[in-house]
Amino acid sequence: MLGRFFKKPADPSKVPPGQTVTDRFPVLTYGPTPRVEKNAVEIRVWGLAEEARFTWEDLMRMPQTTHTYDIHCVTHWSKLDTTWTGVSVPELMRRVRLKPGATHVMIHSYGGYTTNLALEDFVRDLNLLAHTFEGQDLEVDHGGPLRLVVPHLYFWKSAKWISGLEFLDHDEPGFWERNGYHMRGDPHNEERYSGPW
Repeated sequence: MLGRFFKKPADPSKVPPGQTVTDRFPVLTYGPTPRVEKNAVEIRVWGLAEEARFTWEDLMRMPQTTHTYDIHCVTHWSKLDTTWTGVSVPELMRRVRLKPGATHVMIHSYGGYTTNLALEDFVRDLNLLAHTFEGQDLEVDHGGPLRLVVPHLYFWKSAKWISGLEFLDHDEPGFWERNGYHMRGDPHNEERYSGPW
């Protein structure tokens, strides 16, 4: 049965330890799926940054970037050569005025989900606020109309339905981190869980 969904990668060196490649895009979400219209999307910025708000229209006026990269889920699947379009995080951050001492960001989502990132993991050229997947509007089950994509970490860090950026002077666990997941989540180091399980 599983053989229908998983395949051997053309280049095994692209796949982190403990991962299996799939052609599918599994949907894994805790809680109900938020339904947010594009014209209602708003990214709020607060904490150790000057307060700001970016609407869908604001984001669409920014330069758009397309990247192709591999994504890796903590539940052991990897999907290779996925193509995403959106606003790069560095592009957005050119419009954010951080206050002294900011070292981390808590990502907030419609529906109440949160996940934490160190600034050096957040402000990377390949990270996107993505609205398009494989040339199509991002489906709601996969985080549409707007999600964060952080390809170098396990995919729970790529928060769906992003709604806010709270800048902090310390690391603080988000939803899954409070429930036993690793604070960083590097797939190449198998940083899946924080405990000895």
